[in-house]
Amino acid sequence: MKQPAVSSVIERRLLVNYRVAPEAAARLLPDALRPQLVNGYAVAGICLLRLGSVRPTWAPAAVGVRSENVAHRIAVEWDGPAGVETGVYIPRRDTASRLNAWAGGRLFPGEHGRADFEVDETPDRMRVALATRDGDTQVDVTVELSDELRGSELFADLAEASLFFQHGSKGLSPSSTGRHLEGMRLRSDAWHIEAGRVSSAASSFFDDPTRFPPGSATLDCALVMRNVPATWQPLPTLPFEQTARHAG
Repeated sequence: MKQPAVSSVIERRLLVNYRVAPEAAARLLPDALRPQLVNGYAVAGICLLRLGSVRPTWAPAAVGVRSENVAHRIAVEWDGPAGVETGVYIPRRDTASRLNAWAGGRLFPGEHGRADFEVDETPDRMRVALATRDGDTQVDVTVELSDELRGSELFADLAEASLFFQHGSKGLSPSSTGRHLEGMRLRSDAWHIEAGRVSSAASSFFDDPTRFPPGSATLDCALVMRNVPATWQPLPTLPFEQTARHAG
């Protein structure tokens, strides 16, 4: 069955970004992908995403649904038919929505696990915490909005960070069969990112020394998108090959 494009409103997209030793990131990637480096670092992070008005592009907004979601991501590049392409590899996605968990990998690309979320937001501050129901992953981050990006060793300023993530709008994740990577592209004509300052961040994924040896993953910055209309378009699949050297 052909997967449809999906319309939505990004009510909140909180990107908590880490700078990572390239060799640590590479161990987590399929062989077709390699880390995309910025200033000598791989870029990885957590995307904490609340979507509203989610529906096929042909359906009216009134029938759309709303959900809290999380994706753990590593910025990657790969060799495509027209040259080097960029995007993110997503080893796992989780959602509070029973519908999303059922539809992921069926009606739209990307398998989803289930997670329970705790969210506390004001116009200037947001806390998002979650625990996956399989007990594998916990996240608890608090971010305050800022007038500019400060302290990042990945990006010189907010404009540079915004451009990086806008160009890396293709997301790839393993299919349920493990035989290929399913892809989806985020498109928006109203792209807008704000800077954030991390007050606290805990992540069982990035704090796990079997994935990231001590010192190999360092919190770098946070970015926020709010109330941005967006379309999610399925992409052709890629072969999934992962050798034993990729741990985690």
